[in-house]
Parts: sequence; C-alpha cells; structure tokens
Amino acid sequence: MHAITLHVNGTTHRVVVDPIAPLLRVLRDELGLTGTKEGCGTGYCGACTVLIEELPVNSCLYFAVDADNKRVTTIEGLSQDGSLSPVQQAFVDNGGLQCGYCTPGMVVATQALLDDTPDPSPEQIRSALAGNICRCTGYQSIVKSVRAAAGAVGRSEAANETKRGRTPVRSRA
Repeated sequence: MHAITLHVNGTTHRVVVDPIAPLLRVLRDELGLTGTKEGCGTGYCGACTVLIEELPVNSCLYFAVDADNKRVTTIEGLSQDGSLSPVQQAFVDNGGLQCGYCTPGMVVATQALLDDTPDPSPEQIRSALAGNICRCTGYQSIVKSVRAAAGAVGRSEAANETKRGRTPVRSRA
C-alpha cells in the first residue's frame, strides 16, 4: 500500500492506496466523488474522463499513485459556487445528453478542449471528443452544446476580466 496526496477539485486528500488501484476507484470509493462514471473499464468509452493538471485522462486506466501530488478535476469540480459551469449549462440547454451516463466524461473533455481552444471548429470538437462514446444519441446535439459552451465561456471570461477592470481579451497568446 502507498500513501499519496491528491489535490482533487481544490481539496487536498491523503489516502493509502493499492499500487495498482485505478484513480477512478479511489475517486469513487475513497473520496465519494461518484460523478465520474465507469463505462467500459478499458479506456474506450471516456465515461471516466477527469483532468490531471488540466489534461484529460481515462481514470479507469490511470493509476492513482501516478496522480500523487497532482491536481485532479472531476465533474464535481467544474461547478462554480454551487451553480453549473458554462459547459455544464450548455449541455443542459442544448440537449447534449440523453441517459446522462457518458455526460460527465463529455463535459470534462469539453472543458479541456475549451481551455486549450476557446473557439473550436466542429471538426476540432469531434476530434477532441473522439474518445468519448455516447450510446444514446447522435453527436449533433453534443457538438451544438460544445459550440454554445464556447460562446458562454468566452462571455464569462470577458465578464470576469471586465469586473477586474481589464480589457476583455480572448487570446491566450
């Protein structure tokens, strides 16, 4: 067994884990963060997607010990002050979900995409979400949700910049 420190959704947790325990098991069973789902358990469906240092990973394949002292963001960590994040709200508003089982992974992968590419094309969206499978619906409403989220995230960032007295700038360059 190994003692590790996880920084999950802004909270530090010290846990003792089996060296081969997947991060998904630790998040769900040890920390009670059940928003992250196990779909296939082999990394094909993306239902278990979380962010490690802002990069999407399949937590069913990622050893918890490899997340030691790293920042982990789950679907629960995307909400802001108890409200849905712009990405979560866009999925709700645009029907980007059916049964909802794959939705946490889709939303987390979308957040990673928009953090890197604030105004993605439909092709970039489809490429970024290629590792996330939805068995209930076509992907049109998911792509529409991501496009809507891109606009909402841009507006939110601009509003925050304006509140801080800065000129809104969307470029990260």
